[in-house]
Amino acid sequence: MTGLAYPAGPADGGGREYSVGVDLDAFVAAHQGEWNRLEQLARHGSLSGAEADEILDLYQRVATHLSVLRSSAPDPSLVTYLSSLLARARARSAGTRSVAWADLGGFFTDTFPAALYRTRWWWILTAVANLGVALVVGWWFLSHPQFESSLMSPAEIDKLVNTDFEHYYSGFAASHFAALVWTHNAWLTAICIALGVLGVPVVYLLFQNVLNLGFMGAIMINHHRGALFFGLILPHGMLELTAVFVAGATGLRLFWAWVDPGPRARSRALAEEGRSAMAVALGLVVVLAVSGIVEAFVTPSPLPTWTRIGIGVTVEVAFLTYVFTAGRWACRRGATGDVAARDTGDTAPVVG
Repeated sequence: MTGLAYPAGPADGGGREYSVGVDLDAFVAAHQGEWNRLEQLARHGSLSGAEADEILDLYQRVATHLSVLRSSAPDPSLVTYLSSLLARARARSAGTRSVAWADLGGFFTDTFPAALYRTRWWWILTAVANLGVALVVGWWFLSHPQFESSLMSPAEIDKLVNTDFEHYYSGFAASHFAALVWTHNAWLTAICIALGVLGVPVVYLLFQNVLNLGFMGAIMINHHRGALFFGLILPHGMLELTAVFVAGATGLRLFWAWVDPGPRARSRALAEEGRSAMAVALGLVVVLAVSGIVEAFVTPSPLPTWTRIGIGVTVEVAFLTYVFTAGRWACRRGATGDVAARDTGDTAPVVG
């Protein structure tokens, strides 16, 4: 049998010390039962309280065994086995989880709709305010058509009204255009949420968006192309603008969380609202993908205008129904849009 020269001192969980002259075969025989038990617990589906304590105790013991082997003349296969065993036990005791289909399903049945429903008044009021500004801007430019020339030349206006506006939706292959629109809108909503804690950038981005909408609508209506404008904007624009307003409202809510955290600590309020904001951002990726598909395949299609607008109304109603049914049910089950309690980490106590 092979003799290993162990330095005196390292002790296992049982208080035993290893010294010079310990036989490798005897060492394995002495501890094989502990290794087998740790292996069994590492593969166990769920652990009781006693088993959770036992796996931690065995983990410490086997880690000491591995340390002893490595500090002497190590056996490669035994070191590899114990290292792998410890990695599995550590993952099991720490509760490491892999993302499963159940997690994805839970996101769309609980986390995302709950976040939307819980913040519904924020994005509803944001939508009302922004559409109101767009109407005011459009009305002002319609009432003062002479100011068009201060922003665009007559030639540019003529080209926009008669060619560019309509060509924008059909100038690219539908699949490429859908990807382009989706990327642009996803980036816009991500910026609204990412910069939400600053507040002002979100207001600026939303204002720029509705300013362009109001100005463009006024030009098209003023040049007798209003039917074309609404026929091309409404099919995809209802869902797209809703997503933008949701993103803007989420950013503003994040800003308000540190301005007025309420009874929560400011750090905790930011953490909770930040995690919820990330859930909204991820969910809006799917919403904007649907909007991009409608904009690329429905908006420029030869379908009658009423059919294209009807499709836009359908997807918008489907989204709102999802929010106000799945979202309400999710909130009743206790979902808030934040991650599950097991993933939030510990919260430091706050002195009252």
